[in-house]
Amino acid sequence: MNRLLRLAAAGLAALLWLGPAHAQDKELFIYNWSNYLPPDLIKRFEQETGIKVTLDVYDSNETMLAKLQAGATGYDLVVPSGYMVRTMIKQGLAEKIDAKSLSNFKNVRPPHDTPEFDPDSQYSAPYMWGTTGITYDSEKVPGGELEHTWKEFFEPRPELEGKVVALNDQVEVWNAAAYYLGFDKCTADAGEAQKILELLEKQKPKLAMYQSSGTIDRMVAREVAVHHQWNGASHRVRKKLASARYLYPKEGISLWGDHFVVPKGAPHMDNAKTFINWMLDPKNAAEASNFTGYMNAIAGSDQYLDDAIKTDPAVNMPAEYASRLRPSKDCSKESRELRDKVWTKLKK
Repeated sequence: MNRLLRLAAAGLAALLWLGPAHAQDKELFIYNWSNYLPPDLIKRFEQETGIKVTLDVYDSNETMLAKLQAGATGYDLVVPSGYMVRTMIKQGLAEKIDAKSLSNFKNVRPPHDTPEFDPDSQYSAPYMWGTTGITYDSEKVPGGELEHTWKEFFEPRPELEGKVVALNDQVEVWNAAAYYLGFDKCTADAGEAQKILELLEKQKPKLAMYQSSGTIDRMVAREVAVHHQWNGASHRVRKKLASARYLYPKEGISLWGDHFVVPKGAPHMDNAKTFINWMLDPKNAAEASNFTGYMNAIAGSDQYLDDAIKTDPAVNMPAEYASRLRPSKDCSKESRELRDKVWTKLKK
């Protein structure tokens, strides 16, 4: 009898031990850009799957990378831009997920199904894509209109000084400066890097701030007149501020894509893959687009998109500006080091 009691007690202890582990298995920890996943969509995912989502946010790819490089653990999913996916793969910071094996991957439109940094989609799946340009309030600028040039940003008109905001993003700021000066954004020329620094240092006192968070609220509240901004954020501004306009600078504008990636050592990898597959469904992808203001890469999502997105030139770019698009590039180590040095000096 004593032996039976001991066995029963051991079995009960095992069940008690397994309970929390099982509950923990129904969790998903996401590290993402701020304001980039619809809260209602997350709630619906939790209801449909029973997986509880915890969300932390970052304001740049470099912030996310630094945290992972420093040994941060516990995250199951991050959403880096294309060039950062490549960096994560090279540094061994990404888990293989074989995205093409997911049942909904068949919905991914070309060329998003074979990105040049991960052609077999072993490490990533697409989320949103867009451009990084300039939003301005036509009622707060001289004459009610700005030209489609980075000059309006880097050399603001006297009436706009102190009313312009730059993203706190070294890649986007560097790239825009390179476009304006006519340099390759992956330049490794120290002389060109110095000219970029001089341009940014001259611009700095004319800015209200460097800030990547709150870009939508800041424009809607009319705290500033001009904002370096992602096109999806610009779309969301325009929904609340009819006088908002988006510029496609003639010198060039960055074309980017953000992707789902599972960090190395993710504790809930299966849950992460469940979420990725769920987001590749046309209805779910469209709901994310309607919230973020960016286009997704999923076939069949168009029927669920809001008309406001379909008709907004900030999201559906006019064909005449196609030649201005500058896709992301994998810059050399020398170029990245120059960019880092320029940014460090600028932000002192």
